[in-house]
Amino acid sequence: MPLSATAVQSAKAKAKSYKLSDSGGLYLEITPKGGKWWRYKYRFDGIEKRISLGTYPDVSLAKARENHSAARKLLADGINPSEDRQNIKASKKLNATNSFEQVARAWITSHMVNKAESHKSKVLRRFELYLFPWIGSKPISSITAPQFLETVKRVESLNIAETAKRTLQTAGQVFRYAVQNGFTERDVTADLKGALAATTKKHMAALTDPKEVSELLRAIDGFKGSFTVLCALKMSPLVFVRPGELRTAKWADIDLNTAEWRYVVSKTKTNHLVPLSTQAVAILRSLQPISGKGVYVFPGGHSPLRPMSEAAVNAALKRLGYNTQTEITGHGFRAMARTLLHEQLNFDPHIIEHQLAHAVPDNLGAAYNRTKFIVQRKEMMQVWADYLDELKTGIKAKPRKKTKKS
Repeated sequence: MPLSATAVQSAKAKAKSYKLSDSGGLYLEITPKGGKWWRYKYRFDGIEKRISLGTYPDVSLAKARENHSAARKLLADGINPSEDRQNIKASKKLNATNSFEQVARAWITSHMVNKAESHKSKVLRRFELYLFPWIGSKPISSITAPQFLETVKRVESLNIAETAKRTLQTAGQVFRYAVQNGFTERDVTADLKGALAATTKKHMAALTDPKEVSELLRAIDGFKGSFTVLCALKMSPLVFVRPGELRTAKWADIDLNTAEWRYVVSKTKTNHLVPLSTQAVAILRSLQPISGKGVYVFPGGHSPLRPMSEAAVNAALKRLGYNTQTEITGHGFRAMARTLLHEQLNFDPHIIEHQLAHAVPDNLGAAYNRTKFIVQRKEMMQVWADYLDELKTGIKAKPRKKTKKS
């Protein structure tokens, strides 16, 4: 006889599990611990199957019969109710709960368990800066190749093409991880080969890992060469100008009271302004007794009337044990600053590009303005100098107050 609501409610636990049958294969199973499970027993392709239809009292007798009826309709249409349920679960797994950010973080956790913490942080930071704000909340299964290309093109437009390529490559690993774990059906980045501009420019060797930078800064402090070259080495990461501009720096262009260095960029022939941090000013003041009465801040060793040799900084780096072809070169301090200022200190790329004296067209078409973002650039240069001190000494600098872009 069909079950009644009263019989279901009053069913008590026994030493062993037992069943109370309803009709059409629907029954209630009572466990020794008092649990009450609705189950449906049926045959598919001649094989006996069972599926759960919920637990009592969360699923009432009426609801259990409704679920049972739906399962029997599937069976009548030649569909295995158990397989249908598995397909629904798989479909839900592909939906919004598996956003790109969630899957990416899961991939980092599993894939980078044995990787260096610095490398892990760098990859995560790259995702947080370039991908999560745009596609992080999207279900990874819904992201198309054109959508992802639009996102990575934003990175390329920041004049960091190599970072754009690395971002694309790493995202490909996330998509393949998602395919392997059932979060999506394919890796859309596979369709984007050749979509980014080829990087034909030769990049100067540079260190961009904070740990390696800290080791370099400590090595510079221990340099045993001339005091002038030591000061040039210390100034290189602080101001990150082109090596030729540093070695030919003139005292007439530097105002230590306002902490500013103004000169004409050798490459573009445009006026440029370098805000000087307190650390940079201290180095320059220490040089004044030596070269302050002459023309050049860093005079040559053989003649004070000529600037320091163009090979001096690279030669000093070699004396410190660094390979200037593969590790760090005088020009590499620019790439070091550009990368760490953005990825570690979160400064706006446009502000960084202006400080590098790169062509950054504004809304009026002006390629470069030496005073653009000057308030933010002054703040940035001091924060950068403090950050380098922090890397070198391990002593945490005070957090900065953010300045709005003007």
